[in-house]
Amino acid sequence: MTASDSLQLLVYFLILVALVKPLGDYMAGVLSRPSQPMAWQVYAAAFLTFNFLGLVAVYALLRLQPFLPWNPQQFPAIDSHTAWNIAVSFATNTNWQNYGGETTLGYGTQMLALTVQNFVSAASGIAVLAALARGIAAHSTNGLGNFWSDLTRSTLYILLPLSLLLALVLIGQGVIQNLDPYQPATTLQSSAPQLLPMGPAASQIAIKQLGTIGGGVFNANSAHPFENPTPLSNFLQILAILLIPAALCRTFGQMIGGKRSGLGPAHGHVPDPRPVRPHRRPSRARQLRRQRSSFRHCQFRPLGRRHHRRFKRLRQRHA
Repeated sequence: MTASDSLQLLVYFLILVALVKPLGDYMAGVLSRPSQPMAWQVYAAAFLTFNFLGLVAVYALLRLQPFLPWNPQQFPAIDSHTAWNIAVSFATNTNWQNYGGETTLGYGTQMLALTVQNFVSAASGIAVLAALARGIAAHSTNGLGNFWSDLTRSTLYILLPLSLLLALVLIGQGVIQNLDPYQPATTLQSSAPQLLPMGPAASQIAIKQLGTIGGGVFNANSAHPFENPTPLSNFLQILAILLIPAALCRTFGQMIGGKRSGLGPAHGHVPDPRPVRPHRRPSRARQLRRQRSSFRHCQFRPLGRRHHRRFKRLRQRHA
């Protein structure tokens, strides 16, 4: 590793660590807003139902690709096995891509199925983390929050603004963003024309990286020059992959009442959010009753005559 490589790694980690606190605190504020709480069974059912419906929707869109708009290359419907594989991968955020984007999917499929699922899949993961943090802080499975509120807030106030900002920067760096048909081109090495793929790349790359989800517009993903044309775009995409996961550690710690990424306050103790009853000093009569009860049930051991006489006098005094 050269000195330049080491410097780049150092700059990367410094910027990442510097962004963790402001983004983590912001996400904690977004996820801590009051909402109608759900029981854990209702929260889990809402999470599973929503993601199952998302899986079905993606599968249907892939199978109906010829009828969707923005398909200038007239790509046919995806076969059932590939469509199911893609739908499950995007619904479960497992980053599995078994297709070539520029040779398989039209622009409408990329935007309506994959880009939307990139948002809601990542938002579902953030919602589950928020529910886990609330459960730990409350020492209970009640009051985990509201899944629909967490999903909406994660999408509108966290993922969407970051994706919009990153997409604009990537467009400025030369990442393509259009709905044009594939463009013919002739290279210097060969006179035979070839087609250069086009498409809405920047908008999908932004959420793909921020949500740590696979499925790029092109088969080579960020190794393709249309997705990653400059060193700065490469740096930003690498930064985006770890930005939200790293900041969520801070968010988790803030939501459970500590700043050490879930370790709690200074000594790793998680504070009990339940109200503490004010301590009242017992009355003199109650103190005497406790003392009489303790001496009455005291069992003397052979500790010596002096200790025996002392305990006997105390017992007689409080009899």
